[in-house]
Amino acid sequence: MRKLAEIDWETFHSLPVHEKASYFGNDQREQHVILAQQFRRARLDALGALATRIRRIAKTHAGNDFLQGTLSHKRAMLFFSQPSTRTFLSFCAACEILGLKMGEVRNPSTSSEFKGESRDDSVRTFSSYFDLIIMRSEIGGLAERVAWLLSNSERPVPVINAGSGKDQHPTQALLDIYTLQRSFESCGGIDGKRIVFAGDLKRGRTVRSLAVLLTQYEGVEQCFVAPDDLQIGEDILKLLRERGITYSLRDDLRPELASADAVYMTRVQDEWDVADGATHAFDAARYRIGADEVLLMKPDAAILHPLPRRDEISPAVDHDTRAVYWRQMRNGMWIRAALIASLFGVEDEILGYAGD
Repeated sequence: MRKLAEIDWETFHSLPVHEKASYFGNDQREQHVILAQQFRRARLDALGALATRIRRIAKTHAGNDFLQGTLSHKRAMLFFSQPSTRTFLSFCAACEILGLKMGEVRNPSTSSEFKGESRDDSVRTFSSYFDLIIMRSEIGGLAERVAWLLSNSERPVPVINAGSGKDQHPTQALLDIYTLQRSFESCGGIDGKRIVFAGDLKRGRTVRSLAVLLTQYEGVEQCFVAPDDLQIGEDILKLLRERGITYSLRDDLRPELASADAVYMTRVQDEWDVADGATHAFDAARYRIGADEVLLMKPDAAILHPLPRRDEISPAVDHDTRAVYWRQMRNGMWIRAALIASLFGVEDEILGYAGD
């Protein structure tokens, strides 16, 4: 693993994404969790197995007590300057499962940034008190800046990117992969499946990160269904071409449903409209799943959504066996607990637990 302390910021910042990824971890363990590109198939499988182990241990009182003792000597800082419900709460739950104490800043106006303190100085302050920084920001690339900064400080605590601008959301992609692993565990796994993404793909950082992770699996076809001005970015398509991944671009979801093994729905991310200076008008009916659309799908298909949703999935779908988005949300707690355990090197202790 390359070391961030051995490279200056300007040089690091100018590197292509795949080269940056090599500075954040290796095939055994992560130093920071910043980019989806840093994860290989073996790590995805190992983290999924660890998440399942944690989930099973947590079913008993004794197991919960054991898990809460694994990292009771550590503290985590949740620095969320962008609104969040599921990601924030699932990280809180993951920390509680492992016994970490927590602090939080969810609005920079309540911190010294309101007085003019730089973001760099704020995170250096956090690292003085905490052993892990979990951060979510509307600023693209900020998480990698913080990881570099702390790696070049006297207290190089790990950083987890919980959402960075419109570019990356690696831990959401991990829980999405874990959900697909569990959904397909009785039908050959993720290899060879056709995954359809629908909605606002241009600004959907969850889609971007998951599309990257899916390249680690054999024979996976990716289909992107969106209006032209909200279609997946060329940078992701370039990566897919470089890795020999079969993909297609479409503008109507309904014809793609019969051949889909999984459909990943997204909402319109119009919170970015003010910053983009644009609005996006299109026929939303072409990007929805309701009771009629579900009838077109395979009986063992999976419907995912990173949430929150609007009307792109009808509540009438919620009780269909193919709707896994509520399970997907809960999986976030387990995979994030697995990730934190791995960052602190206690995975062997958990895997070796014999109390169940």
